[in-house]
Amino acid sequence: MAKNVLIIGAGGVAHVAAHKCAQNNDVLGDICIASRTQKKCDEIIESIKKKNNIKDKTKKIYSRQVNAMNVPETIKLIKDTKSDIVINLGIAYINMSVLEACMETGAAYIDTAIHEDPEKTCEDPPWYGNYEWKRKDACKKKGVTAILGAGFDPGVVNAYCALAVKHYFDSIDTIDIMDVNAGNHGKFFATNFDPEINLREFVKVWTWIDRKWVSLPCHTEKIVYDFPVVGKQPVYLNGHDELHSLYKNIDANSIRFWMGFSDHYINCFNVLKNTGLLSEFPVKLSDGREIIPLKVVKACLPDPKSLAPNYTGKTCIGNLVKGTKEGSEKEIFIYNVCDHKDCYNEVESQAISYTAGVPPVATAMLIANGKWETKTMVNVEELDPDPFLELLNKIGLPTQVKQMKPEEKALV
Repeated sequence: MAKNVLIIGAGGVAHVAAHKCAQNNDVLGDICIASRTQKKCDEIIESIKKKNNIKDKTKKIYSRQVNAMNVPETIKLIKDTKSDIVINLGIAYINMSVLEACMETGAAYIDTAIHEDPEKTCEDPPWYGNYEWKRKDACKKKGVTAILGAGFDPGVVNAYCALAVKHYFDSIDTIDIMDVNAGNHGKFFATNFDPEINLREFVKVWTWIDRKWVSLPCHTEKIVYDFPVVGKQPVYLNGHDELHSLYKNIDANSIRFWMGFSDHYINCFNVLKNTGLLSEFPVKLSDGREIIPLKVVKACLPDPKSLAPNYTGKTCIGNLVKGTKEGSEKEIFIYNVCDHKDCYNEVESQAISYTAGVPPVATAMLIANGKWETKTMVNVEELDPDPFLELLNKIGLPTQVKQMKPEEKALV
């Protein structure tokens, strides 16, 4: 029996997830898209109908308005829509409210990013320990399935780690997760996700090196990596969500995250940061009004969804894993390449939103068929990676594995 899905959020990632849910609604049943602004949900539904992406025309796809910070209101929405699975794709500030609503109703919970407090950035690690994992026992007691960080990074890259453990290594020394967008959107400066959340990431770096947390300044450690398909790209050591569960669940000496940025992006970012425009704290204007600089920057930057029609190029996201197998040293790169134009042709999205929006739908499908119905809270790497990656291969995000040759230098 198909399980009904409630998607909370109406941004670029929710747009992709809604298209993919509609393409697989024989498994996922009726689909409700809800956000503060119902018109944005209706625009997603119009896009789905325009692309003829509804597989089973007898199933409903409709919208609702909701303030997801309001737990009773969200509980009522879950009950009224008879939703079995909630895919939370709203701003990260709402995660704990939506999770609480799921725990009260018994609906399965899926998200793609760690919860954030609007007044705090880059809290002490592990980030999952600050909010999510405090509710793990309650999820288990209630028998509620909660799958955390089920986007691409976090999400698919976590499954790549589990795949490496299960099939390729006896012991792992280092995992380098690398995310690069070798694309062009034609704007002077833009972020590929919600600017407020995106720019808050770059306060400082928390990384896992030699089995301990290390704090470093942001954008100070740079390498150039020769990626499959997209070639040599600069990437910077960065803090990121997935490290904050992988350090605990994957036995590796070091796990690091690297993000690709152009020189132009770094220059723009540094100007914004050094002039105080990325602050999340209010400042007083000369007329006495208070504003939050980061929210002003967000209002001035392009909506990430608006980038899709003109985006060209490709993304490459993968894990470079070094370790041993049967006594010999081994190194592999597990990765996905995604094309911006292909994504737009299929679901009217760019590849960054596509790579983040497809995995939570695969997760929902695995909950619906029972393979990932955990009845407790888990991170993706705690689950069997095979059905997840096999399903992603079928619905738009194929995985490639490259065996690194001895003469190849991984990081140059």
